[in-house]
Amino acid sequence: MADIGRRGLLAGIAALGVGACSKMADSDTARSIFNAAEDWHRAAHRTLAGRQNLAPEYAPEDRSPSFRGNGSLTVDSDFYRQQLGQGFPDWRLMVGGLVERPLALSLTDIRALPQRTQITRHDCVEGWSAIGEWTGPQLGTLLDAAKVREQANFIVLRCADTLYGREYYESIDMVDAYHPQTIIAHALNGEPLPEKNGAPLRARIERQLGYKHAKFLTGIEAVASLDDIGAGKGGFWEDFAGYQWYAGI
Repeated sequence: MADIGRRGLLAGIAALGVGACSKMADSDTARSIFNAAEDWHRAAHRTLAGRQNLAPEYAPEDRSPSFRGNGSLTVDSDFYRQQLGQGFPDWRLMVGGLVERPLALSLTDIRALPQRTQITRHDCVEGWSAIGEWTGPQLGTLLDAAKVREQANFIVLRCADTLYGREYYESIDMVDAYHPQTIIAHALNGEPLPEKNGAPLRARIERQLGYKHAKFLTGIEAVASLDDIGAGKGGFWEDFAGYQWYAGI
């Protein structure tokens, strides 16, 4: 049942394309139907999969020969190019918002935290998939270190890259934020994360489609509401093209 649902969701969104999604988002009636379908999909997925059930994990020999980049393949800034060439010594991941102890974490700090390595399948909304081995601390570890306040309902992932002149961002709820397979990855297949895959840091939210896995991470922000962030729909593609906020697979 899960595989049928995943194939249906992938095929449906891929068939629409960005232009079709944009036109659909312009219609109040269609948007209401789309939102209702998303609410049903989220509830059904959570009921079937459970709040903490794991996405499938694979053996090392199952890893794809190469893991393609998609969307932004780099960050067009002098600072990023300098950091990329030097191993990101001055890159900081800020953890803030509704927290008691804001953090500014270097790559050294992140690598010093307890690590999780998982081999999982990445499913892109465009219809392709790849299997990769990701390593990094669980997002929940960072949130606990920052002492997230009870008022927080969502985690916003801030990014350094832009698409179509807009800053990329994504968001998830606290269930997915504390899921054991939600990690902040700094390595792919045992090597530092490549530029095309979001170096130096990207989110891995293994029970959702690829556009939720924000790359080039600069910040993690705990918020009570998504209404005043971007266009209020919870992410770049959600704002820009009417994609579902919850993209569970």
